[in-house]
Amino acid sequence: MERPVPGAFEQDLDRGPANHTPLSPLSFLAWAARVHPDKPAVIHGDRTFTYAELTARCRRLASALARRGIGRGDSVAIMAPNVPAMLEAHYGVPLAGAVLNPLNYRLDARSIAFILEHGEAKLLITDREFSSTIEEALRLLGRPIPVIDIDDPLYEGGRRLGEQDYEALLGEGDPAWTGTLPVDEWQAICLLYTSGTTGDPKGVVYHHRGAYLNALGNALTFGLSPRTVYLWTLPMFHCSGWTYTWAVTAVGGTHVCLRRVDPALIFPAIRRHHVTHMCGAPIVMTMLIHAPEALKVRFEQTVEMATGGAAPPSTVISAMEAMGFRVTHLYGLTESYGPATFCAWQEAWEALPLAERATQMARQGVNYVTLQDCIVADPETLRPVPRDGRTMGEIMLRGNTLMKGYLKNAAATGAAFHGGWFHTGDLAVWHPDGYVEIKDRSKDIIISGGENISSLEVEEQLYRHPAVMEAAVVARPDVTWGETPCAFVTLKPGAAATPEEIIRFLRDHIAHYKVPRHVLFGPLPKTSTGKIQKFVLRERAKEIG
Repeated sequence: MERPVPGAFEQDLDRGPANHTPLSPLSFLAWAARVHPDKPAVIHGDRTFTYAELTARCRRLASALARRGIGRGDSVAIMAPNVPAMLEAHYGVPLAGAVLNPLNYRLDARSIAFILEHGEAKLLITDREFSSTIEEALRLLGRPIPVIDIDDPLYEGGRRLGEQDYEALLGEGDPAWTGTLPVDEWQAICLLYTSGTTGDPKGVVYHHRGAYLNALGNALTFGLSPRTVYLWTLPMFHCSGWTYTWAVTAVGGTHVCLRRVDPALIFPAIRRHHVTHMCGAPIVMTMLIHAPEALKVRFEQTVEMATGGAAPPSTVISAMEAMGFRVTHLYGLTESYGPATFCAWQEAWEALPLAERATQMARQGVNYVTLQDCIVADPETLRPVPRDGRTMGEIMLRGNTLMKGYLKNAAATGAAFHGGWFHTGDLAVWHPDGYVEIKDRSKDIIISGGENISSLEVEEQLYRHPAVMEAAVVARPDVTWGETPCAFVTLKPGAAATPEEIIRFLRDHIAHYKVPRHVLFGPLPKTSTGKIQKFVLRERAKEIG
């Protein structure tokens, strides 16, 4: 039999419109409108849009933007809570060929002004709730920019700043306009900014291919289906809602919008709309667990709850399960479109006692099937660490669901992708079963007397104390040991405890050299996305006499 010559499979077999189209999450909307035209796509208060109506609104937005001369290479900023306009912008803006820049509404005016200037926004769509911040940001910006106001019927207050409102803008557009699909899947679709805790935030650029793949990764990982009813407790500005803005549409599910994360709104919404899925940072689970009992409306279905950030303590997982939620732990960053790994459930865990099962579930797990690879490696040599559950290394990612890079910051992009891997800055161990477990951020590890102390390990034990609601552990300079752990704790409402009591409790559960020598009570400082600001706590720890 004649062997094919090298390259024979590439000869006269070219890609063309019949066998190759750029991957883009915009295709999900067209599919959902064709397959489920009359199905509820978006619920907001008493308003419901079908998929046919949602598609028409997104096309109107794209058409109106195009008529204003906004297209490829332009950015459109939006400052809004989880309302229909925010979801529609994730389709309408890229349908015009432009790049969507969702703004973090928890940022101050200076930060917003920086982002508008750095991202070169050609248009700003903003909800009236944030008119004071936007007005000051525009003053600081120092250049005119067209503003469109969102007049949400569920919000009263604020001021109109723009030339017209959002619905009037849609009225300018053509509902039959097909839009401008990307000619290259590497084309930018969104611009997201990291939290600027120690300087100006960095602009993370997403491409259509990554958004498409990560959305499908979410659908597979989280078990989304046409029966999915997704409650928007995760801000859509955060990593484009971890790409669930596109993932829920990809399966023809229903988006339930929510302006404000409030247990008084969440529990009734779950029961009223038969919610099946929701996401949120650990702080959302804390809010639900410690909500007044009168607010904890019971519901028949099990609600899948995906969370990111720090590993949820076993006490949090068990409390959520008792209320009817099943928790899945995800891990990722803005640079990875949100979730990149998940703690894949193993049937053998079902038979484990709760504490052991929660320990397994709290790990960051394995990479998404849509992410090429995830390793734990030495950050200098790039050699993977042993899978012994003890040796520390840095989590590194590789694949199609990583950002294009940082906007106008080649040096930071190069450093992040050094050696052909994305360096997360998170320190972890690799278990024999291949699951990754984060031990700390590289800057948060505590080195005491030459011994590494994981702040997350100490925090896990703090959360087991019956009086503790939130906890964070940081390094405090020490003349003898170099560094020692220092704990900052928020107690549950009505609970009481002393530093000595907390320290005694910890000494019964972890090695004595890991026990904090100081415990301070009070609210914990957080970033605009709900993450505890450990750099603030480290400064406070330095001031302790």
